[in-house]
Amino acid sequence: MKVTRKFTSAGKNPFEKIRFKKINSSIRNPDGSVIFEQNDIEVPEHWSQVASDILAQKYFRKRGVPVKLEKFSEENVPEWLWKSVISADNSEFTGESSAKQVFMRIVGAWTYWGWKGKYFSDESDAQTFYDEMLYILASQQGAPNSPQWFNTGLNWAYGIDSVAQGHFYVDPVTEEVVLSKSSYERPQPHACFIQSVEDDLVNEGGILDLLLREARLFKYGSGTGSNFSNLRAKGELLSGGGKSSGLMSFLVVSDRSAGAIKSGGTTRRAAKMVILDIDHPDIEEFINWKVIEEQKVAALVTGSKFLNKGLNLILKACQNPALEPEFRCDPKQNKELRSAITMARSYLIPENYIQRAIEIAKQGFIELEVPIYETDFNSEAYATVSGQNSNNSVRISNEFLNAVLENKDWDLINRTDKKIARTVKAKKIWDDLCYAAWSCADPGVQFDTTINEWHTCPESGKIRASNPCSEYMFLDDTACNLASINLLSFLNAKGEFNIELFEHAVRLWTLVLEISVFMAQFPSKSIATGSYEFRALGLGFANLGGLLMAMGLPYDSLEGRAVAGAITAIMTGNAYLTSALMAKEQGAFKQYELNKKSMLRVLNNHALAVDGTTSGYEGVTVPPVALRHEDCPDKRMIEAASAVWEKALEYGKKYGFRNAQVTVLAPTGTIGLLMDCDTTGVEPDFALVKFKKLVGGGYMRIVNQQVPVALNRLGYSPEEIKAICDYAVGRASLKDAPYINSATLKDKGFTDDVLEKLEASLKSAFDIRFVFNQYTLGVDFCKGALGFTDEQLNDFSFDMLTTLGFPKEAIEKANEYCCGTMTIEGAP
Repeated sequence: MKVTRKFTSAGKNPFEKIRFKKINSSIRNPDGSVIFEQNDIEVPEHWSQVASDILAQKYFRKRGVPVKLEKFSEENVPEWLWKSVISADNSEFTGESSAKQVFMRIVGAWTYWGWKGKYFSDESDAQTFYDEMLYILASQQGAPNSPQWFNTGLNWAYGIDSVAQGHFYVDPVTEEVVLSKSSYERPQPHACFIQSVEDDLVNEGGILDLLLREARLFKYGSGTGSNFSNLRAKGELLSGGGKSSGLMSFLVVSDRSAGAIKSGGTTRRAAKMVILDIDHPDIEEFINWKVIEEQKVAALVTGSKFLNKGLNLILKACQNPALEPEFRCDPKQNKELRSAITMARSYLIPENYIQRAIEIAKQGFIELEVPIYETDFNSEAYATVSGQNSNNSVRISNEFLNAVLENKDWDLINRTDKKIARTVKAKKIWDDLCYAAWSCADPGVQFDTTINEWHTCPESGKIRASNPCSEYMFLDDTACNLASINLLSFLNAKGEFNIELFEHAVRLWTLVLEISVFMAQFPSKSIATGSYEFRALGLGFANLGGLLMAMGLPYDSLEGRAVAGAITAIMTGNAYLTSALMAKEQGAFKQYELNKKSMLRVLNNHALAVDGTTSGYEGVTVPPVALRHEDCPDKRMIEAASAVWEKALEYGKKYGFRNAQVTVLAPTGTIGLLMDCDTTGVEPDFALVKFKKLVGGGYMRIVNQQVPVALNRLGYSPEEIKAICDYAVGRASLKDAPYINSATLKDKGFTDDVLEKLEASLKSAFDIRFVFNQYTLGVDFCKGALGFTDEQLNDFSFDMLTTLGFPKEAIEKANEYCCGTMTIEGAP
């Protein structure tokens, strides 16, 4: 394919337009303790501290990077694209410390595999692709999913490898499934997997085999979803004569496995989706699974506190100095002990615990250490219960929804003999589902009928499941690698969306994702085959909410929805057009001809929606919401969307498509932060100031940067904008704050050096109380100058400002001045 330049110039360094800086990166807990720290890292100058911290903590290769490398000569590959191998005399290993290293290893690997796969017309196109993608990553215009950052290019750039982990890929020449011989020569760049599971315990494709496949995915930072409806329900007969323990017993085992492995080691929680059809006999237990587990957590937390209080009341009463020692542990003689026992019984503490407390008091114990559980999702309480490592969803059909509306009976069907296990009211299941979702946010619902009516490949099977976040819905045993484009980066100074550059970025990213399918390895033969034969891609966008805010458009408005629809249409249309052009060069995906009629029907329905048509849709029960041309404030978007869909269908009918599907709208959580997006995915902002708690510990304060831009667009003066922003997000300083400031702190013994440390920490603080601690101010200063004890400093509940004599109102006013109110409601 031919690749054009929009961002870079031939023969020039693609980074020449981007200045870089050296900074320090650290992530801390609210008490100031350091969770992660790396100094002197190199990042683009315009990147925020949050984006830099994400790159350093999550995506830098921390170890194993050889200091000495040499190039490996490869025939028919340009010299600048040769792989690196570890030099024979290398004896030192390090980690990545520059964003340039990360960009170059990832884009270099894409370009290398793109060349190997004959995706470029000539070497100049490969060089153009390399330069353009380096610029796009460095300028935060787009980002691939996390597994690309974790895995891609480690072998190509650094020669990193290890023993094979049981992955497979399809040889594009022989079309045979091949067992990978290494861990990293072919990376695992896919984030989203859908895996089948059969009603079998130990054979390939069965329950325990799924655990092994999931482990391979989690290890390399990916996520997986499965529909477990093939598994027989509790009480169904086994071939050996016994009865099945039921679906839920295996889901508990699967949940434990995911919790132990996590995704990408310890960098993220395991990403896992569990799905069940609405007619499965265990559906009611599945719906209420997390509700009950959440209640267990509440019971553990509440019970631990009452247990601690009640038992220690007994031990304290047993020390009654008014009585002789021999009478202190006798409730008949010790009135205080009788009261403590009565109180413990009112807490419903078991009698054996009460008697045990009295017995250890007799042995001289004066205090009993009872573990206190907390409701934090990383706490021991949550680790004790099941169901915490997956998203759960119920697959519902139009037939079921009609049964709910008409208050009809609903049959639950055995998995083995297909007979009716029992009949329940559809509305009862629906009410349980609604209550569970309200109670604990799970399970979600997936509209099975509608999803399959928009399925591009129904002749190859039904869509039964999704990935963990439900953006990728396709056939079982397939995978999708994602990338997101930062929409706000295409808004110019005049507030206009640059459609030409956006379309260029879409074409490049579609090529990146297709190359990623070619270079990838997969956790099973079936997924390697499925991904090769369908080549599903997942291009999406982030920062829609930020874009609309910067354009001065309400998110919840006809104009906002029209802009969102038009941009989505431009993206998807260009991705399908690029896919058709790749099909011209490389051929359509393997099962295209089988599904050609259905795919063209679905894409024609998309084109009708883009044209604003409300009728004429083929094969859908519920027509889509068409794009309302009259509501879009930028008619160029409408013209571009209509034009590209017309062209995509024209080329698709002529050449077919390289990919069975091309776009999704993913949450873009971590990579959204990496791109400094003010909002994730397609969602609005839920708060102008957000606090992200990181897996493994630590917090980030994330502030929406589009507030002043939006206020300016709406006509506010610079003075008004500053006043509103100061009110909302604070001034990140205490220098001139009311009550607590440089002067009042110096009166308490604070020195200039300590105040300087304090000011530096306030830039990322979400409450000034969390900055006044031994980690920020220094242990020696806190003990020597301020006179605090180790016990005070190590007590998480210790409030230094209150102890220093500042009243509550003064602390709140100073906090509001420094950290803001986190809202514009009530602003001047």
